Amino acid sequence: MPVQDQGETSKAENIVAGEAAKGSYPRAGMFSRLSGKLLWLTVFFIMLAEILIFFPSIASMRVRWLEDRLNTAAAAAIVIDGLQPVDLPRALQKETLEATGTKAIVLRKDGTSRLLAMSEMPTSVDESYDLSNIPPLTAMRDALDTMIFGGNRMIRVYGAVGETNTGVEVVMKDRPLRKAMFVYARNVLLLSILISLFTATLIFFSINRILIRPIRRLTGSMQQFASDPENPLHVYVGDGGRDELAVAGRNLTSMQLELQKTLKQQKNLAALGLAVSKINHDMRNILASAQLMSDRLVDVDDPLVKSFAPKLLRTIDRAVGYTTEVLSYGKATESAPRRRRILLYELVQEVKDILAIEPQSGVEFIEQMGPDLEVDADSEQLFRIIHNLCRNALQALTSPGEQGAGIVRRITVAAQRVGSVVSITVDDTGPGMPLKARQNLFAAFRGSARSGGTGLGLTIARELVLAHGGTIALVEKPSVGTQFRIEIPDRPVSLEDYRSRSHAEK
Repeated sequence: MPVQDQGETSKAENIVAGEAAKGSYPRAGMFSRLSGKLLWLTVFFIMLAEILIFFPSIASMRVRWLEDRLNTAAAAAIVIDGLQPVDLPRALQKETLEATGTKAIVLRKDGTSRLLAMSEMPTSVDESYDLSNIPPLTAMRDALDTMIFGGNRMIRVYGAVGETNTGVEVVMKDRPLRKAMFVYARNVLLLSILISLFTATLIFFSINRILIRPIRRLTGSMQQFASDPENPLHVYVGDGGRDELAVAGRNLTSMQLELQKTLKQQKNLAALGLAVSKINHDMRNILASAQLMSDRLVDVDDPLVKSFAPKLLRTIDRAVGYTTEVLSYGKATESAPRRRRILLYELVQEVKDILAIEPQSGVEFIEQMGPDLEVDADSEQLFRIIHNLCRNALQALTSPGEQGAGIVRRITVAAQRVGSVVSITVDDTGPGMPLKARQNLFAAFRGSARSGGTGLGLTIARELVLAHGGTIALVEKPSVGTQFRIEIPDRPVSLEDYRSRSHAEK
């Protein structure tokens, strides 16, 4: 596929933007429009067809003209032959030759040839034509030869009289023949022009009604929609047909409606982002104050406070870090992961503590992994990934519809290493994800599994996993519940790191 130059792309965008700013696009002339081109093409192709037909037509006309002259001479020859042994007077011969348009008439009968009439004997004959058997290509060649080089040549024409063995031969000039052929060609040309214009007009109005008008409606709708895409009155309304243009119109309508919906969502997201930024700014100040006060808890001698204080401090530090990243101007994606080797079991335990699952909820939290399993990842980002998935699972298990007796409520976080890849699964025994959430999985504001949710948790988790070069997917399971599988590969080890590590081990 050819790659368009960036300068050409910018130039095209500037042209389109300029025309769109004017509210309209330049109107094409009559013959530069699609309908005008169609009219000219129709005239051209009909004239081309007439030209192709002209050559066999003019050849047929020439043969008929010569046959008429030969038949007229044959009729006169039979009459003259019946007057034998009386010779035809010279004056009567001249009148007969003038009437037949010939210079000499010869009758061939019973193997003999008889000169019946002659005005003057030509010194030479330029061409001879046998009308008894003329191939089509030869007839067309002779016709073109007559039209181009004829006019002053003496020709000899002969052929049989009817179905008899009697033949007639005439000698004549080809000037009358050439003149008749040009008259015929002129008439054919005029008739062809009239036919082509009449046919082109009929085709033009038919195609204009069937094809051009719907296309103009489509392009007009596109221009109006481009000028104000948020206006619902600019959405194309088709005629409900079944042809290709009707299908294109319905697809255009669907695309415009979907684009309006997307623009509305983007506008709402922009307003939401501004509001979140304002709230986040004040929240950061509040968290900073809470961080200063929580630092004093370390000096308290209460054992319970000392056990919770480090976790509280880490949670507040993490919240302050999140608010700082949100307020970073123009940051559309997460920061690059700062990867290192971490113990996955300790991180999952921290997630369990942050979830603070109440004993009366009946929800079990199970870790299925070795305590020494290491994963090469950013600890903060991996914490957010697993925490988002586990929090969604906990909300699904503690929803009002899942409070019946005898229901097993369990969250299982399992992990194992296969080569250089660590596979982590987060499984729950909840009701599972509805169809709409599956269809819009990992889509913000559309992939939520519960009413009132935003679906941002899965979107954030996916973005963080992809930043690690890994994958996250929803796994189909035979039992009820939801299971996500995360696969995070180790970083490739450079040659310098390998050598430095080997040297340190020695």
